[in-house]
Amino acid sequence: MEEELEMVFGVAKESMDDAIAHLVKELSKIRAGKATPKMMDGILVDYYGNMTPLNQVSNVNTPDARTISVQPWEKPMLEPIERAIINSNMGLTPHNNGEFIIINLPALTEERRLELVKQTKAEGEHAKVSIRNGRKDANDEVKRLKNDGLPEDTAKDAEDEVQKMTDTYSKNVEELLDQKEKEILTV
Repeated sequence: MEEELEMVFGVAKESMDDAIAHLVKELSKIRAGKATPKMMDGILVDYYGNMTPLNQVSNVNTPDARTISVQPWEKPMLEPIERAIINSNMGLTPHNNGEFIIINLPALTEERRLELVKQTKAEGEHAKVSIRNGRKDANDEVKRLKNDGLPEDTAKDAEDEVQKMTDTYSKNVEELLDQKEKEILTV
């Protein structure tokens, strides 16, 4: 029974780690006033019939805090990359100079900053839901083990342990959100 309980904790921890990792990845895509190559991570380009991540068909750089430059490895890819950036719904306007694509990021307005904070909070809520789902799955497994003969006090201790884990991960989410919110609201 001890081994099975350890496995339950391991699965719950892995599930909660995945939720945090996903949140970090999603938050890195949200613009906080400064240009980063990671902002372009979600963009897929039609590369000879295959939808391919932008960073696999070009070099993405940030020459300064307000500019992203995209230099395709093949010249014929300029137009498909430009189209993909426009269709990404990120509100970016690419400028094609025949060699590479330049994207100038406008300064964030107060309204846009508040929208980004709202988007950040939504991502945080998704992460919390994933963490709570991990808790539910772990508790269901503990109940199953209890039905299979796990002593009641051991089951109660296991559920308390899972709750502590959930609280810790939820606190991590809050810290990540606070950090990102400060980043977005800093002018």
